[in-house]
Amino acid sequence: MTRPPADSFARVRAVGLTFPDVEAVIRYDGSPVLKARGCFMAGLATHESAEPDTLVVRVDLDERPYLLEEAPDTYYITDQYRQYPIVLVRLAAVGADALRDLLAVSWRLTIAKAGKSRRTERRV
Repeated sequence: MTRPPADSFARVRAVGLTFPDVEAVIRYDGSPVLKARGCFMAGLATHESAEPDTLVVRVDLDERPYLLEEAPDTYYITDQYRQYPIVLVRLAAVGADALRDLLAVSWRLTIAKAGKSRRTERRV
């Protein structure tokens, strides 16, 4: 699969960088991602199973079915991503408020994960 254009990520980057401890970086494969305290928060989907201009964003696995049911034109999942606590988001279909809410949830989950990782590292 060819990589989606980086400028499709501009809106995500602009919103994501408003949260504390978030940085925009480029992954090893050249795709843009947001990281919070060094942990993945959101990025463009690069696997061939995802549609073009799709955002991968961290969500609670218990909440994901509600997103998929509530707005199937916006949110989806493929077998490649099913096991992970993420949802796929069609960037063309997600509004500004929904994008901000998604990134806020992802930020909270990522910060919690980063905190757990740091506590584990300190104990070792």
